[in-house]
Amino acid sequence: MREFDYIIIGGGCAGLSLAYELNLHNKLDDKKLAIIEPRIEYVRDKTWSFWKVCSHNFEDCLKKSWNQFNLRLEGAVPTQVNQCQKYPYQTIDSGLFYKKITDNLKKNKNIYFFNKIDGLNIKNSLVFNSVPEFQNQDTHLWQHFCGYEITTKKDCFNDKTIALMDFNCEQKNNLHFFYILPFSKRKALIETTWISKNNDSSLKDYDLQIKSYIKDNFFNPEYEIIYKEEGAIPLFYPSNSNENNKINIGTAGGMTRLSTGYTFLNIQDHSKYIRMNIDKIKNVKRFELSSKYKILDKIFLNVLRKNPEKMPDIFYKIFNRNELKAIKFLSNKSNLIDDLSIILKMPKWIFIKSLFN
Repeated sequence: MREFDYIIIGGGCAGLSLAYELNLHNKLDDKKLAIIEPRIEYVRDKTWSFWKVCSHNFEDCLKKSWNQFNLRLEGAVPTQVNQCQKYPYQTIDSGLFYKKITDNLKKNKNIYFFNKIDGLNIKNSLVFNSVPEFQNQDTHLWQHFCGYEITTKKDCFNDKTIALMDFNCEQKNNLHFFYILPFSKRKALIETTWISKNNDSSLKDYDLQIKSYIKDNFFNPEYEIIYKEEGAIPLFYPSNSNENNKINIGTAGGMTRLSTGYTFLNIQDHSKYIRMNIDKIKNVKRFELSSKYKILDKIFLNVLRKNPEKMPDIFYKIFNRNELKAIKFLSNKSNLIDDLSIILKMPKWIFIKSLFN
């Protein structure tokens, strides 16, 4: 059995972010690290986006950054344009992210990649696990989505403004919106996004949804699909247990914000915390998102589950003339005044009832 000081299970966003953080700060100069990842090669497979409310290591992996965004209600034009110069909305190209990190890790002879954990002694290692375990998946809400990155023959997109949520689409008694990241006037990522249970196949005719949306909203342009992604984010915490020599990271470690699905910056904060405390990690408090966000997200998702038809208006009110406070709240950086400004915009009776359910 091969021995390692550290083992990272899962070489995705969380696993690689942690390995990079440790290596960047010379924590692996005299320690051996094994990364368990089944994929043969790293290619672009995801798009990670967030408001930049704190610094991170991957500015050179950005696909683009924007200073304004809009929301659109059903049957309306997207009149609410929100400014976010202080906290620009950024998108990471996973292909650039993977290349940057793997190129860096290959330079350290103490770092090894394996396709399987077989043959490694995990009992004597500190294990960081990024593979979530789920129970009763069909009873919970998921954020599931599919996106096309397209190029068009003519100018179609406002490349200065992202469409954060376009609710002018069929809802089917759930919450559905389109999300547009315009990289130029002729290139954009267009995603159909549902928040619902993940076992309803009637919501997953993604290709038809996207093609109809492009036709109806951009005057049926001629376009080419250059990239496609599909995924599902659990809006509930996984069932991974904590053990003496194992620390869960990423979604497995509760780093996904349940009301939004945002995970990337939480992973970076967690990686920094582990790196700063790596020599005493078993004796320090485990890193968690603030309990106030867990409580508020639970209430928020109860409202969504029971009143999906009211959610577009609720999101609209959250951001209306309140974008900076809303961004901080949704990015785990809000103070009490920010929290109260968000709560006061909610439909009071609906949220009070959800508080006791």
